[in-house]
Amino acid sequence: MQEIFSGMPWWVKWVAVPIIALVVFGGLIATVVGFVIGLLFKLLVFVALVGGLIFIVRKFMSGSSSRSDW
Repeated sequence: MQEIFSGMPWWVKWVAVPIIALVVFGGLIATVVGFVIGLLFKLLVFVALVGGLIFIVRKFMSGSSSRSDW
């Protein structure tokens, strides 16, 4: 591989090849990035819902125990 690029200008190695790679694999990269972002969003929603549920249950349990003290 080194022999192939040794005679090429610098812009072929550092500009043309990455652009070609992005064109060829751009859809795959976008799919992977979209999947990861979607997974992180779902994880954030899950954590928020579980946290809200725990907050509501603790609030309800503390409220019901104070009523039983009467």
